Amino acid sequence: MHSFSEPYTRHGDDISLDAVRADIHALQASYHNASIPLSGRVLHVCHYLPVTATLNTRAGVLSPPPTPPAVPADAPSKPNSIWTIAPRYGHAAMISGIQSLAATHEQLIIGWTGDILSPTPNDHISSDAVDSNDRAALDEALHAYQPKESDPDDDRKITYVPVWLDDKVGHGHYDGYCKQTLWPLFHYLLWQDVATEYASADAHYPYYESANAAFARKIAEIYQPGDLIWVHDYHLLLVPRLVREAIPDVVLGLFVHTPFPSSEIFRCLPRRKEILDGMLGANLICFQTYSYSRHFTSTCVRVCGYETNSRGIGVEGHVTAVMHCPVGVDAERVGRDIKRPGIQPKLEALRTLYEGKKIIVGRDKLDVVKGVLQKLRAFEKLLRDYPEWIGNVVMIQVTSPAMSDSPKLERAVSELVARINGEYGHQSLKKDEFYALLSVADLAVITPLRDGMNTTSMEFVIAQNHTDEDKIKEEEGGKKREGGKNSPLVLSEFMGISKNMEEALLVNPWNLGDVAAAINRGLLMSSEEKARRQAKLYKVVTTHTSHTWGALLVKMLLGQVDGKGQARMTPYIPKEMLIGEYEKAGRGQGKRFFLLDYDGTLAPIVKTPSMAVPSASTLEALERLSADPKNIVYIISGRDGAFLEQHLGHLRNVGFSAEHGGFVRERGSVEWVNFTENLDMSWMAEVAEIFRYYTERTAGSHIEVKKSSITWHYRGSDPEWGLFQCRHCQDLLENNLANKRPIEVLVGKKNLEVRPLAVNKGEIVKRILYKNPDAEFIFCAGDDKTDEDMFRSLLLFPNGTTEVTMPAPMSVTLVEGNAPPPVKLSIRPEAVFTTAVGHSSKRTLAGWHVTAPQEVVDHLLELVGGPQEGFKSSL
Repeated sequence: MHSFSEPYTRHGDDISLDAVRADIHALQASYHNASIPLSGRVLHVCHYLPVTATLNTRAGVLSPPPTPPAVPADAPSKPNSIWTIAPRYGHAAMISGIQSLAATHEQLIIGWTGDILSPTPNDHISSDAVDSNDRAALDEALHAYQPKESDPDDDRKITYVPVWLDDKVGHGHYDGYCKQTLWPLFHYLLWQDVATEYASADAHYPYYESANAAFARKIAEIYQPGDLIWVHDYHLLLVPRLVREAIPDVVLGLFVHTPFPSSEIFRCLPRRKEILDGMLGANLICFQTYSYSRHFTSTCVRVCGYETNSRGIGVEGHVTAVMHCPVGVDAERVGRDIKRPGIQPKLEALRTLYEGKKIIVGRDKLDVVKGVLQKLRAFEKLLRDYPEWIGNVVMIQVTSPAMSDSPKLERAVSELVARINGEYGHQSLKKDEFYALLSVADLAVITPLRDGMNTTSMEFVIAQNHTDEDKIKEEEGGKKREGGKNSPLVLSEFMGISKNMEEALLVNPWNLGDVAAAINRGLLMSSEEKARRQAKLYKVVTTHTSHTWGALLVKMLLGQVDGKGQARMTPYIPKEMLIGEYEKAGRGQGKRFFLLDYDGTLAPIVKTPSMAVPSASTLEALERLSADPKNIVYIISGRDGAFLEQHLGHLRNVGFSAEHGGFVRERGSVEWVNFTENLDMSWMAEVAEIFRYYTERTAGSHIEVKKSSITWHYRGSDPEWGLFQCRHCQDLLENNLANKRPIEVLVGKKNLEVRPLAVNKGEIVKRILYKNPDAEFIFCAGDDKTDEDMFRSLLLFPNGTTEVTMPAPMSVTLVEGNAPPPVKLSIRPEAVFTTAVGHSSKRTLAGWHVTAPQEVVDHLLELVGGPQEGFKSSL
């Protein structure tokens, strides 16, 4: 489906604020009834605190204006003897959404202090000069601070938690890596496209890393069990993983306010894996639009090779859900502000100044991606293609400082403005002047080349609904209804909110003729069409508000609280307990089993399979363990017999199983037993034909044929196309072949394997156990999906039972041709150590885990007294 036709909100989110809050209440009640703790707190982690801090007791040093700029507060806090707190300019929609949650939850905002200001204008104080007493005083001042603006919601209490950063780290993080690398990248620009000198995408990364670590430490410091955490935007993409490492069961969401680029753009980032892995520490990642979430998922698949399913993106057993939820504006506050008394005189002044002319308005930052230059060129083309507008239309384009410096762009804009003689102001307007401009305008043109959320377009819709000019009066059942001016809106289709504002005139900002035609159409639009479009736009803007957005964030994160889709944390294998049970079994007459996978368990995974040779320590562990007659050691691998013979065949006291249980070489023997001899293997020709069909149509894929199984590999293919083909092939095999033949279809890591039902690692484990019922100790280790068959076969004690009788497994009856009687096993539950190799959150049936193959080898050596210096293998 084309990205421009995707839904603006998820199904079920297009409801009223009261309905969302009712859903939240119901979710919280259900968790309370299930004894799942909730603290009632929401921690919002933002780059900046929404306030500035002025230290009144220190002299400052001369500095440029802070970024983003602070604006004089209408009502700053009453200065105590040390600190003055005032509101910070910017991110109004996000802060409004957070503030609205104070009606239902305790709110904490964690953010950098920014530059510490001095009472002297344009001075700042180094963070190193602020001692612990002053910092404690700032905590007190922030606790006492209460915004006093026109919005009554501001009177609700929010706790501000400052994060202190060294000045070099703070500015290297924000002005360096964020502004010069990540922000351009997320807007489809590379760093060299916006830099004025030699650009390095990595130069400021250490500062980004340090700042994110400082935020994570602060979160861990104030965290309480049951807290919900929302991390906001691209400044803090490493924080989710860092916090999860410190608090494994944390419930944390990440909201990305910017666009997210396609995988082909994102893969240019040198630190792409670190950034993606940092983000995937979250339980939930939320974007402005569906298309951004799709780009992110595709990037994880294509750049990192991670697997996706209906629940999200899986990494090391942890599943991260990916959703979208658009930010809106605080429609009630904007509506109130537009009606303020100071606006009407300014509105009248604009009408008088431009009497008889159509007014076009635009407001953008002077960034490359905001499309100011293209917009002015389109206006120039309008005057050239539609000369009747010359002298009858004026464009008022308001700009504000850019995210990144671009003197070349400023020069180009200035030259173009001079040439077309448009009205152009290079300054920030006061709120009253800006709202008057929005109200009086006949058309708004907002055409960035790439943007996420744009508040100006929404404010324009609200202003047009409330203006007193050109009121429409209609008879409706004898009553008169008054409406606004209803001026239309020209929007870029490359904005995130364009999916929502479909009643605007959507244009490609690169197509100047298209933009000029849309401007002409908007200026000539009939009153009826304007009213119809305005009604729909106004409904959207006043329904999907910042308050609704904030409530939906809490609702979505509450949906992650019970850990749906999250793997349980597998404990690390206890070495003392392992050694104790091993020695205890050695004192009796029974045997001790070691059932070990090879690749990823005894040897690390390597790109070239033939290079996965056993290390000296691995050979020592196997040889010394197998030398004890009480120990029965088996390598149970997916490798073929030839590989095992070549590298491990000299170990005569070790048994081998090759091809996932298809062949077995018993201890002390040189002959391989083929478990597939008595099976119907004619199905392999049919499967091979199906695999050839998909191989021809999937570049980079290939077929691997073994004696007992056949596998289709697509690791070398395009990851998304390969996965798509794999699913189709799997569906074909399962619905047309597997139900007729004694086979099973297994989905592996970038492969699809078909094997006989009677052949798997679990059947071999059952055979070994059946043949040796006096086993009193079992250590079984593996790392992938095929090893789960072994772990499953060792789930011997259901419902707390302590004794077990095993019937003859299929791997015994196939070879012996009869039905031997069941046997009673000597093993006790506490003497079974099933061990998965990998992260503790990896989804597994194993009871324990280690993190790497070398740890398996180390534990085996510990059982035989540790490594021996100068040990030489019998090889």
